[in-house]
Amino acid sequence: MAEKPKPRTGGAPVGRRAMLGMLGAGAAGLAAAPYLQRGWEGFLAKASEVDATGLTGLLPNPGGFRYYSVVGSVPHKDETNYALTVGGLVDKPKTYTLDELRAMPQTRVVGDAVCTDGWRVDGTPWEGVKLADILDDAGVRSSGAAIRFTCFDGAYSESLTLEQARRSDVLVALNLQDKPISHAHGGPVRLYVAPMYFYKSAKWLSGISVTDKVVPGYWEERGYAVDGWLDGADRDAA
Repeated sequence: MAEKPKPRTGGAPVGRRAMLGMLGAGAAGLAAAPYLQRGWEGFLAKASEVDATGLTGLLPNPGGFRYYSVVGSVPHKDETNYALTVGGLVDKPKTYTLDELRAMPQTRVVGDAVCTDGWRVDGTPWEGVKLADILDDAGVRSSGAAIRFTCFDGAYSESLTLEQARRSDVLVALNLQDKPISHAHGGPVRLYVAPMYFYKSAKWLSGISVTDKVVPGYWEERGYAVDGWLDGADRDAA
């Protein structure tokens, strides 16, 4: 279980710490890291199903990203069973399959992934559907002011204001580093919010709901900033 972040009023959010995993595994878990580095992708596929401690979040994979989940088991989704529902304050609620999302116009964004735990991956290419296009397709009602995102891990949620959601660098992402997003990286579909800390880029995305006000997400309920802007981000970008 992750340590509860301390409330903050500005600047970078306090990083997560997988304390339960540290207590359970101790120094032996860290000593094993070089061995677990080998065959990382295979390890993650298993760890994501059985590890409820968050210890896997301590081990970097070759691409620089780290695995982290707030639950012990996340189901796998693919073309046969993935669905993204869009609803709330919209005129045309809709459910997208993975193939339907892939058939929509795709946008490429090269940006940084900056985590509150202190790691980052710079200059990463992402590709997917602009969130603004999905909102336009649904027809946001005049009372809509924010977006709430839910995930098929059954626990995680996030939020953006409607203005933030319509930015051209906010994607419903399908590809990462020119490959389909893997389960370990939050696939097959995740959010990517380029100008904000990575906790805003919800993994395992399953629901988009237009709301009349911002509903704090999983980490905001535990003290993180609702607006997780990166230092130096252009907050006025279209």
